[in-house]
Amino acid sequence: MFDIETLNKLLIDELSATETYQETLDKLQADAELGNALQSIYNDHQQAVSILQDRIRQLDAVPAESSGTWGTVAEVVQEGANLLGKKATLMVLHRGERSGAEDYEKALADPELPAEVRILIETRLLPARQSHTQILEGLLEMEMAA
Repeated sequence: MFDIETLNKLLIDELSATETYQETLDKLQADAELGNALQSIYNDHQQAVSILQDRIRQLDAVPAESSGTWGTVAEVVQEGANLLGKKATLMVLHRGERSGAEDYEKALADPELPAEVRILIETRLLPARQSHTQILEGLLEMEMAA
C-alpha cells in the first residue's frame, strides 16, 4: 500500500522552497534580473504546493500545512547565505533544488506509487526541479564571471 507520507514529504519540501525563495526575493529586491528569474522559480514552487495539496486531498488525506523543522533549517541556512552574498545564496538555492529532485526520484522508485502520482512527478514536478537547477547553474556562472 502506498504511504501518503511520501506525498506529504514532497509537499513539505515544496513549502520549504516557497518560504526560502520568498525570503530570498525579499532580500534581493534591488537586483531586478536575478529577482525575475527567482520569481519564476518561486511561482513554480507555489504551483507544486497547490498540486500536491490537491492530490493529497483527492486521496482522502490531510496535506501538511507547514514546512516544519525542515523549513526552519532552510531559513537559517538561507539567512547565512544572504549575509555572504549572491553567490552563496544561489549555491544554497541550487543545492535545495537538487535535493528536491532527489526526493522526487526516490518517490518514483516506490513500486506502489499510484500511476497518477507517478505521471504527475515525471511530467511536471521533477522536470520543474531539473529546470530550476539549470537556471540556477546559469545564474551562478554569471555571478562568478562578474
